[in-house]
Amino acid sequence: MMGFRESRPRPESIITSEDLTRVFGSGETAVTAVHGVTLNVPKGELMAVVGRSGSGKTTLLNLLSGLDRPTAGKVVFQGMDLSTMSESDLVEMRRSKIAFVFQSFGLMPLLSAQENVELPLHISGVSWRERRRRAVASLDLVGLGSRARHRPFELSGGEQQRVSIARALVTDPEAIFADEPTGELDTTTAMSIGSILKDVVKESRATIMVATHDLTLAGICDSVIQIVDGTLDAPSPDFRRPESD
Repeated sequence: MMGFRESRPRPESIITSEDLTRVFGSGETAVTAVHGVTLNVPKGELMAVVGRSGSGKTTLLNLLSGLDRPTAGKVVFQGMDLSTMSESDLVEMRRSKIAFVFQSFGLMPLLSAQENVELPLHISGVSWRERRRRAVASLDLVGLGSRARHRPFELSGGEQQRVSIARALVTDPEAIFADEPTGELDTTTAMSIGSILKDVVKESRATIMVATHDLTLAGICDSVIQIVDGTLDAPSPDFRRPESD
């Protein structure tokens, strides 16, 4: 009798896209940054989007997060079709359900690490006591509880990026989009940031999408997709997760 392989249940998708396309400009100067991307983003995973500079990684993240609107196709986030949402609804969704981590950290230089982390909650009108509690918990999660009172110029690049991750976490988002989060860091520090992102997924149950050209960072992610000239392609063998020792 022919044997069979037991199929594993597919993880629930938090974000899906269908024939997603984004064209900038028009006529002869038009540039297609993303073309026909159909994608399922599993809930509660760390996913890497890899590709060379200019391949469309950032544009894809902007579309999936609602920061940009597609020229064609659609994005569905937790059952909500982003193309049918008003700009104010998109702003509210990004404020409550989505967070961002950028290559340049984006910290306010005159604020302490804790104050930077508290900032999204302050904007949302959360009480100061609750802001402090959640900011301390987020900084502890990224290993910076002891550096809460330090300002960005007193922190290393890796520490500043950890503060930006804590700031993303503090709103308890469903999804975090990280655009080249290790781009300005050395290899050792970049790996520590990658480990923190994996811990964040495990502890917070958030989904994280990372746009990166860092193969080492991609190698520790739960799943990897590759984008080439705006189109999804199968990842090359270089992007396989490293085998355990």
